[in-house]
Amino acid sequence: MRPRLLRRFALNATGIAVFALSVFPVFWMVSTAFKPNDEIFSSTPHPLPEHPTVRHFHDVLTGRIAEVAFWEYFRNSLILAVVTVVVSGLLALLAATAIARYRFRFRTTFMVLLLVVQMVPLEALVIPLFLDARRLQLLNSLAGLAAVYIAFAVPFAILMLRGFVAAVPKELEEAAAIDGAGPVRTFFTVLLPLVAPGLVATSIFSFITAWNEFIFAYTFLDDQDKFTLPIMLQYYFGHNSTAWGPIMAASTLLTVPVIVFFLLVQRRMVSGLTAGAVKG
Repeated sequence: MRPRLLRRFALNATGIAVFALSVFPVFWMVSTAFKPNDEIFSSTPHPLPEHPTVRHFHDVLTGRIAEVAFWEYFRNSLILAVVTVVVSGLLALLAATAIARYRFRFRTTFMVLLLVVQMVPLEALVIPLFLDARRLQLLNSLAGLAAVYIAFAVPFAILMLRGFVAAVPKELEEAAAIDGAGPVRTFFTVLLPLVAPGLVATSIFSFITAWNEFIFAYTFLDDQDKFTLPIMLQYYFGHNSTAWGPIMAASTLLTVPVIVFFLLVQRRMVSGLTAGAVKG
């Protein structure tokens, strides 16, 4: 019993240590967002604010620091995230259905290419995609940036959704066809509801991809009224000083939509990830 208890204690201690290391940066970010400047720059660290304030949040939301239009950038980020989730989910579902239901030439090669695409660092694609966007006159537009985000999200979504589509018995679609349902109606009334957990599981990854991305947004966009929230953070870094309070407040606000989106879909996401791991 003693070795078993020691092993369990070591595993639990390791898990707690990993959890603490993962959560501490987020805790420090939120704590600093509520600290006044004198506590932020104090030589004595304060884990929790002694005199909490919401001034930094007020400065960020009203654009008092660097005259940043927070709500305008929030709108741009939200548009990009929603478009990426909807379009990538639809395209991935159609592609996953074709891969799971039909046998065609180079099917295996296509799957391997999807895996290869996931291995390429995004930073290596900045220059080629910039040249392509300039050739297509998609620079400095949310549409061009949305196309890039969709291209990043689709391969992963296809790989995940293929297992969900393959797990749906073909007999259900055949029964719907016998009852007089056409291919389109069968797709939306039979297949789509059954793979909905998979769509939810992939949607959160697509949402995070579009919401947090900085490099391509900073490279592709020139007009300030088209900037996204990640770009907003750079305005708080000056040549002579850095506004750490607004940076932490803006970073905290930046994480709120992701947390809200996750809480809304967490049940279906957990079931979707579990189903995708055992089916297909």
